[in-house]
Amino acid sequence: MPRPTPNSGDLPLGLIYQRHFLTREQRAQLLAWIETLHPLWEMRFSVNNPPPPSDKQRRLLRPVYWLGNWQFACLDYYHPPEGILHRCVKAEPYPKLLAEVVDRIEFVARKRLPKNFFPEKWRLNTCLVNFYGSEFSDEKWVDNARVGEHKDFEPGPVGSLSFGDRAFFQFVEGKATLGKSNEVLSQWLEDSSLQIFGGDRWKKQTFHRVQRVEDKRGELLGPPIEGFRTRRINFTFRYVPEEHILPWGSLPSPQQADTLPYMQELAANSLFFKAAIPHT
Repeated sequence: MPRPTPNSGDLPLGLIYQRHFLTREQRAQLLAWIETLHPLWEMRFSVNNPPPPSDKQRRLLRPVYWLGNWQFACLDYYHPPEGILHRCVKAEPYPKLLAEVVDRIEFVARKRLPKNFFPEKWRLNTCLVNFYGSEFSDEKWVDNARVGEHKDFEPGPVGSLSFGDRAFFQFVEGKATLGKSNEVLSQWLEDSSLQIFGGDRWKKQTFHRVQRVEDKRGELLGPPIEGFRTRRINFTFRYVPEEHILPWGSLPSPQQADTLPYMQELAANSLFFKAAIPHT
């Protein structure tokens, strides 16, 4: 059985967890705002960024939305030191309430983590909104509420807010072998909770993943998404240096061509993105 989430004071250096970070009012207001979003289904690759021989084109397991900057999957995300250029497209700013919540997250992080965990000018200026749930496929509902092992390469601590059913989150190291787990630490991420992780141990030496999301609350979240039922929403806040965030019109032609359909879809519901592609 998965172990319960330790209290924040019992966690190793670099990890923070607050179970009741959001008030009921904040939760309700943020969820009401989330319902105004129009998430995208993105493909992992594109014409100018084709899949490697060992892989194939595929859609992401879940719809997403970004604030601050949009890292399209087909641009291969932000990945210092080699993956810096033409990865981050300027996106909508945080709404007022979310900006206030982010200020609190930054305060908690700076108060409780060592100063050397923070790069110069660090602030949580980008947010990935993940919609976890089940997709209707081949005449049945398929549970896709998970994320495989990966690292968040943006420099400095990462903040995470959770809504809805709780998620079983793990840090892992290396590869699991027969009879030997690669698990380093597991946490349950509860509704309205805050998780922060920073430092080399949790950013560079380990991977993290969402193994599964419970299906117990019976609460459907977010905007209607055709063929999809959202039971958990997660905000992941990270830091991207401002000089690496470009207006979409400053991307080279191949990257513009690959992302134009997404930009047009966003522009259909966002004045910000409509202004970003005035020539279309």
